[in-house]
Amino acid sequence: MVLTQRISRVKALLSALGPFLSGSISEQWNTCGTPRCACKDPKNPVKHGPYYQLSFSVQGKHSTMFIKKEDLTEVRRRIKRYQEFKRLCFKLLEVYVELARTEGFQGKQI
Repeated sequence: MVLTQRISRVKALLSALGPFLSGSISEQWNTCGTPRCACKDPKNPVKHGPYYQLSFSVQGKHSTMFIKKEDLTEVRRRIKRYQEFKRLCFKLLEVYVELARTEGFQGKQI
């Protein structure tokens, strides 16, 4: 496959990815402020949860967001899509480097 076709193919795959998210999901368990709650039992505490949290960074700024249990499957899909996005970006970069090596910097602008 010629380089321009490879570039078009990777761009098409990137375009078709759909929404994605970076980061990782953690599971949180909490104790509350209610006296005599089961979460405060000294021998067998039953903490509240699980609560799910997505931790991520965007432009060097770290942030988190809580995720509803019913949204976990979709959030995990989006995290996987982000991994594919990164893989495709590196693939596109490889092809652009190959294009520059073979045709120079005045070659086709794709």
